Amino acid sequence: MFDLIIKGGRWFDGAGSPSAIRDLGVRGGRVAAVSAEPLPQAGCRRVLDAAGCWVLPGFLDVHTHYDIEVLLSPGLPESVRHGVTTVVLGNCSLSGVYCSPDDAADLFSRVEALPHAAVLDALKRHRSWSGADEYVRALLARPLGPNVAAFLGHSDLRAYVMGLGRAVGADPATGQDLDRMAALLDRALDAGFLGLSTVASTHCRLDGDRFRSARLPSTFAGWQEYRALHRVLRARGRVLQSAPGSARPWNTLLFLLAGAGLWARPRLKTSLLAALDSKTAPVPAGVLTRVTALANRLLGAEVRWQHLPVPYELYADGIDLGIFEEFGATAAALHLRQEAERARLLSRRAYRRWFRRDYDRRFRHLYDAGIVACPDEGLVGRSFGEVAGARRRHPAETFLDLVVAHGSRLRWRTTIANHRPHVLDRLAGHPAVQMGFAESGAHLRNMAHYNAPLRLLQRVVAAQAAGRPFMTVERAVHRLTGEPADWFGLRAGTLRAGDRADLVVVDPAGLDDRLAAYHEAPMPDFGGVRRMVNRSDAAVRAVCVAGEPVFEGGVFAAGYGSTRRTGTFLGADRRCA
Repeated sequence: MFDLIIKGGRWFDGAGSPSAIRDLGVRGGRVAAVSAEPLPQAGCRRVLDAAGCWVLPGFLDVHTHYDIEVLLSPGLPESVRHGVTTVVLGNCSLSGVYCSPDDAADLFSRVEALPHAAVLDALKRHRSWSGADEYVRALLARPLGPNVAAFLGHSDLRAYVMGLGRAVGADPATGQDLDRMAALLDRALDAGFLGLSTVASTHCRLDGDRFRSARLPSTFAGWQEYRALHRVLRARGRVLQSAPGSARPWNTLLFLLAGAGLWARPRLKTSLLAALDSKTAPVPAGVLTRVTALANRLLGAEVRWQHLPVPYELYADGIDLGIFEEFGATAAALHLRQEAERARLLSRRAYRRWFRRDYDRRFRHLYDAGIVACPDEGLVGRSFGEVAGARRRHPAETFLDLVVAHGSRLRWRTTIANHRPHVLDRLAGHPAVQMGFAESGAHLRNMAHYNAPLRLLQRVVAAQAAGRPFMTVERAVHRLTGEPADWFGLRAGTLRAGDRADLVVVDPAGLDDRLAAYHEAPMPDFGGVRRMVNRSDAAVRAVCVAGEPVFEGGVFAAGYGSTRRTGTFLGADRRCA
């Protein structure tokens, strides 16, 4: 007798084995049978007919910033509706494990484009922990929808140990500070955290009033501090996640060397941001991945670059865009909170010369960026370059003119990376690349990549139909499920007898261009901000977490994310609950 039978679907085990038509029987939240023969249905509570569909392990989203949203909406429906059954929190040095709500709100809000007031309110209302063990217990007390795993954020740790003011100052951490950080990291690893996340990129800035526009604490750490924390990770066999930053290209080499075992010490598993085929970056992604593969082979390193397997398309309201923090002129504007203040700055002649220099060097993609909403409806559908040509103005001047005139009511979009399909195909199969970097739960008005796994499958199917295959479906499923789970040390990502029954039923006929469409949905818990979402449900027939159907036919199950918990905390080196 089974609790659930999934009948007649094409089953993929997540390990890359050949797929086959199978019945799956689920009992007690785990796969109890994978059968080539029909399973007996007598006494079974639910039967899902998967004929013509694929039955896959649930997807892993290894790069999210759901740390705040999981407190407000623990079902995390925008990911789960697309087949994601495991999410990883605490990326990019940001977590809310140790530091105070005020500090955490300043750390998260500007970097991840989240409403500061909503972040602070969520932390003050729901924070009930004072350390790593209690944080895990607090998550398990929430009605989690998907499974959750977590990194400890270096900026969180540094702000807690040193105080936020010292953590973003010029003084290095003392020996006592380093000892305390190492001890707290070790305690988090005992609680099941995957490892430590850091950031070296200098464009990540604080929100709030106390230290507004200061860099994240992690960026002030020297390599003595990094080495002290790396020693803890090496000794425990855990993972380092980081972002070297385009302004410090030499940091990439340092991370490769730091990750190397050199056959004399344990190697440090390192997951870096990001393998992108950028329109403007001086170093092509192909060079980056080849150098990394060489370092992994010759130096005994184990470094991977997180990769978003879809075009990296961004939307912006006025000048509010995270990548603008990388440039002096736009970062100066983002330092100002009020649109009127920004408009005065953007109108100054000296500022416009500054902005134009940055435009010429780094963001000429503004030229073909398209206007999608504007009070002047005659501009909608045109690019800034087209408008500049009609006005006989420089595109940089035209952009500033429109932002001054319309502020955040000017909404526009551009693709900054992953614009060449053949490069995307090559990166998708590269051994130094891992699928990730969806940024789920962050940049609410800028992008929506919640369904990136489905879009990779769409590209695989389309390439096969066109007679130019670059990857089998089995390999793609493995890249999205079993491979990252194994690399990060999680008991997830496979769908074999004895595994957790975290799975998604995909209709391949729904893997079409609707997956690339964006919509907006209000977030009542975040002050009503309308975030970008993906809402094509044609591809996903059903999602199950721990054997419970939680999403089926475009509808979530009653009580999902509110009155019952289906997901759990997936700790490294510990059995799943």
